[in-house]
Amino acid sequence: MSRFFLGVPALLTLVSCASAPSQQASSAPAPQAAPVVERVLAAVEAARPSRKEMVRRILPHNVRLQVAEAGKARSTASGVVVGTERDEKGGVVAWVVTNAHAVELGHLKDPVLRVMVDRRGDVLEHTGEVVAKGQVPDLDLALVRVTGLDLPAVELADDAELELGEDVVVAASPFGRALSLSGGMLSQVEWDRETKRPKMVKTDAPIGYGASGGGIFSLETGRLLAIVEGYRTAKVDFEVQEQNYSFDVPMPGETFAAPSAKVRQFLQAKGFGRLIQRPAATEGGVAQAAGR
Repeated sequence: MSRFFLGVPALLTLVSCASAPSQQASSAPAPQAAPVVERVLAAVEAARPSRKEMVRRILPHNVRLQVAEAGKARSTASGVVVGTERDEKGGVVAWVVTNAHAVELGHLKDPVLRVMVDRRGDVLEHTGEVVAKGQVPDLDLALVRVTGLDLPAVELADDAELELGEDVVVAASPFGRALSLSGGMLSQVEWDRETKRPKMVKTDAPIGYGASGGGIFSLETGRLLAIVEGYRTAKVDFEVQEQNYSFDVPMPGETFAAPSAKVRQFLQAKGFGRLIQRPAATEGGVAQAAGR
């Protein structure tokens, strides 16, 4: 668009110079560039999805997770669908990325990983299976296989989309409750000096316990920018009637996350690179599984 604007004065200059030799031509009215520019801008603005429309596109990619034992919830987390396939029997299989620390099950005797989707008061519940995990804290990511979960896969953002000040929305299920949204911007991008690729991002969007594994999405493209890993807190102490109290509060701008580049790296290293290749041939909008 900037090239179009820069080209308008040059165009007017050329028209003026070309008409100089002819008195008749010079008396003709000059082209009206401003109305053209206004129409182009109006058309671009009309074609751009509204905030509400973009949020509607983002919501179906998200789920909430619950680790349960003996029928009781032990911990909660969030997740994002990065792939959907058909298994060898023709059933739907969804692949959900979350945090490795959020699906640590080794300390439980008989754990069950529940994957839930909220639908206006109804809760669709599935059982998930952890099939790949990264090493915490360097690669705090895990992949969960969910049979029967039919949700669209998210599109991962490119590295170039990680711009400071980018408007984002965080979709997560803090405190084990239904999916919620918080808004903010990318407040920091940390780049690896050797690979020149992003290794960590931050957002000032507020989150709460249980938001680990939630998605940070671009409000401009709807793509997944990062997976929430955690947040730094500050301890607040106060005294009431000679009794001391303290609690932790999230620090603004200190929600940190694994960028989409790390998600790609994780999936490829664990043998699931196909999930982000988006094969052209699909059946009913769902890709065919490759034997996993």
